[in-house]
Amino acid sequence: MPIDQRPPAIFLMGPTASGKTDLACALAERFSLGLISVDSALVYRGFDIGSAKPDAATLARFPHRLIDIRDPTQPYSAAEFRIDALQAMREISATGSTPLLVGGTGLYFRALQSGLSELPAADADVRARIAQEARQSGWPVLHARLRELDPAAAERIRPTDAQRIQRALEVIELSGRPMSAQHGGMRGRFAWRVLKLALVPDDRAALHARIAARIDAMLAAGFLDEVRSLRTRGDLHDDLPALRAVGYRQAWQHLDGRFDAAEFRDRAIFATRQLAKRQMTWLRSELDAQLIDPLAEAATTARRAVDAFVAG
Repeated sequence: MPIDQRPPAIFLMGPTASGKTDLACALAERFSLGLISVDSALVYRGFDIGSAKPDAATLARFPHRLIDIRDPTQPYSAAEFRIDALQAMREISATGSTPLLVGGTGLYFRALQSGLSELPAADADVRARIAQEARQSGWPVLHARLRELDPAAAERIRPTDAQRIQRALEVIELSGRPMSAQHGGMRGRFAWRVLKLALVPDDRAALHARIAARIDAMLAAGFLDEVRSLRTRGDLHDDLPALRAVGYRQAWQHLDGRFDAAEFRDRAIFATRQLAKRQMTWLRSELDAQLIDPLAEAATTARRAVDAFVAG
């Protein structure tokens, strides 16, 4: 077989609280890597504690691209991520280093490697109108409308997934065609040969315990004070994509007085566990990924895999 001349890249994927950042930094100590964040919450400035963003000392030692690149009022799409990530990967590869993309946002990984359909660009007026309808009627009502207009898309999108419902309805209004009927994607091979490492715990109960411990650590670090500070800006509301992030949504609702602090903690833990479940379901569908149990010698296993891959 001919030798694959494409430059190497590494995808380090995993559910929330699985130790992706620590492992990425450990690998960066040993290999010549350039780190790129693949996380839909870390792009937002001011969303630090609740997103488990690497702290300033960590980022100074191990810089991550695509962190703190958007104000919370600015939506950030998978298509925008793909453009930014490809540019970052080209710059890192040009220096002779290997891009390591680390995060848990599966849609971003898929968009990066496989491309996206050529859908109409976002329209602020259409989005604002759909959001206003949702405030009046609720997202499940709009999901029912989507089911009439695009049954295939509605089957994939949960009735509470506001961002995806909004986008699907927006596409229909702007293009006159359902999203599920619009095909496309990347033509040709991806420009890098990719090693996929997926942190998938064998013991789900242990991951649940780590999630609860992480939420408690965030609270101790001042997560609610962070959200209180965000609320003082006056230009943020819970229909923004940034405020739909797990943890932030529940904190915002708690500070709105919808439930007390104990229920907020329980809701945040439950929502984070549900996110982790969805992430692991997706990871198991990545058949070309090497599964690593993050609770059992993950660093050693990952180092061996990266060593062999980069050398090859």
